[in-house]
Amino acid sequence: MPQSKSFLTRMLTWRYKYISQDNFVLVMSFVVGLLAGIVTLTLKNITFSIQSILEHGIIISNYHLYFILPFIGLLFVYLIKKYFFTKILTPTVPPFIKRSIPSLLYSLLRQKGLLSPRLIYQTLITAPLTVGFGGSVGLLGPAITSGSALSSNLGRLLRVDKKTRLLLIACATAGAMASMFKSPIAAIVFAIEVFSLDLTFASLLPLLIASISSVLTSYFFLGDEQLFNLDVTDKFMLEDTLFYMILGVGTAFASIYFTKMYFAIYELFERFKTRLLKLIVGGLAIGIMLYFIPPLYGEGLSFINNLLEGRYMDALGTTPFDNYTDNIWVVIALLFGITIFKAIAMTTTFAAGGVGGVIIPTMVMGSALGNVVAKVINNIGLGFHVSEANFTLIGMAGLIAGVIHAPLTAIFLIAEITGGYELFVPLMITVAISFLITKNMLEHTIYTRELALRGDLLTYNRDKNTLLLMELDRIIERNFITITPDMKLGEILNHAVAKSNRNIYPVVDADNKFLGIILLNDLRKIMFDQKLYDKISATDLIENAPAMIFYKEDTMEEIMNKFETSGAWNLPVIYNGTYYGFVSKSKLLTAYRRKLKDYSEK
Repeated sequence: MPQSKSFLTRMLTWRYKYISQDNFVLVMSFVVGLLAGIVTLTLKNITFSIQSILEHGIIISNYHLYFILPFIGLLFVYLIKKYFFTKILTPTVPPFIKRSIPSLLYSLLRQKGLLSPRLIYQTLITAPLTVGFGGSVGLLGPAITSGSALSSNLGRLLRVDKKTRLLLIACATAGAMASMFKSPIAAIVFAIEVFSLDLTFASLLPLLIASISSVLTSYFFLGDEQLFNLDVTDKFMLEDTLFYMILGVGTAFASIYFTKMYFAIYELFERFKTRLLKLIVGGLAIGIMLYFIPPLYGEGLSFINNLLEGRYMDALGTTPFDNYTDNIWVVIALLFGITIFKAIAMTTTFAAGGVGGVIIPTMVMGSALGNVVAKVINNIGLGFHVSEANFTLIGMAGLIAGVIHAPLTAIFLIAEITGGYELFVPLMITVAISFLITKNMLEHTIYTRELALRGDLLTYNRDKNTLLLMELDRIIERNFITITPDMKLGEILNHAVAKSNRNIYPVVDADNKFLGIILLNDLRKIMFDQKLYDKISATDLIENAPAMIFYKEDTMEEIMNKFETSGAWNLPVIYNGTYYGFVSKSKLLTAYRRKLKDYSEK
């Protein structure tokens, strides 16, 4: 162990001597992209291996076991979490954060980007079990979590600073997405949109390098294999503009439904007292849904591919309604059912204890809705005809833009998946409408709502981000001399005024409960009249504070607003009903300026 420490020390010393910080970040971004690509491919291969074993073994020999496989997978995840991952490693994520991307956003803000090493390998075990056994979730979220944890701990090992560590986590995110979809441009945009990064050369170049190294890793191991097999043959027609606008509206309301259903199901499962009960209820619910709608099984990538290739019967699979699928409207109804129930199946998988991601289920839901809209237009009897494959693709983009509020990611992802930009105009039409409607009706996404409600969300607003990054503990002053309400004027002068250079004195009772303040300006008027020393007490001089700061309740933005509205230069801090200290406006503004300078240099 001492030898390894000595080697690491020598290596770091050599690095500081011969490699500049900027070049070091570029090298690290390449390494992180490479590792994120390997993690993503490992995750996919483990999952596909599990699926292959099940599909060629259990499912073919006993079709009825198909519907209980998700329950078995969730049971394995439950047992592994309970018996193998019980030890909590710091830093930990608060229990109110339920998904991988929100946990990363929280870590970037409150934990300096320090992620537990456990996350590197835990998701590589639990996510394949969830998805491989048919849980209706995706693999991108776990790939991002594992890759980000790997980059965070690599940065910790190499003793990088906080700014570099945060950038490396964004690089890992871009790398995971680039490897998953072979879409390097969309991966860069995704990291910028989700993590609210400033689009500067200092951040863009490392993201670009990480994305390239990750996608090259994917090509090295998978060759030219594509996630979706489609070449766009139907070009954009001007007369289809109205229909793409209709699709934009449809995907917007589907996104709103998706988000509301997500939180509603979580709230429902919170009523169950134990994780085992959540597992049982969730597993049974998923099994029932799979019986009627088999495409809800697993990620759903084969479902999307079948729709893109026009094989909608293969996409639907074997259902209890096979005798009626000669009627196109029954097919449309079944596809619309997938649009409705994919969100339910996905969230139920999460709430029951499964591990997975949101992006690919969103794409499945969008592909079904886009195909439904195209089939309705083509079969309504008005003589219109649109490309069902194109609408399937653009439906995915509309849902992504609406669900995670990432319109540029949606556009570039679908454009890169198709291998060209023939659909760029309809993509922009549908995505813009979906995003604008959803953003106006839902301010926050399933990624950001939990964080925003607690004041823990970074945005593109630099002033708000600066306030979020500030720590109240660093500016609270505790050296104010307190006064009790029964103190006489003479005692106040001897105990407080003579021993303090402050012009404000907090008044507290025997239990340290804050009662008010006494100002030095009020004391000056009477402090030299010795006749009043035994006649006037603190209760005669006390007055209410202009405002109060509540420790661990008020955000820094709220504190700043209290200073502005009250006009005060010092405000008391209250913690659990008791006096805790003071915050001065001058110290708050000084800390704000320093933090703003640090943030601007990222």
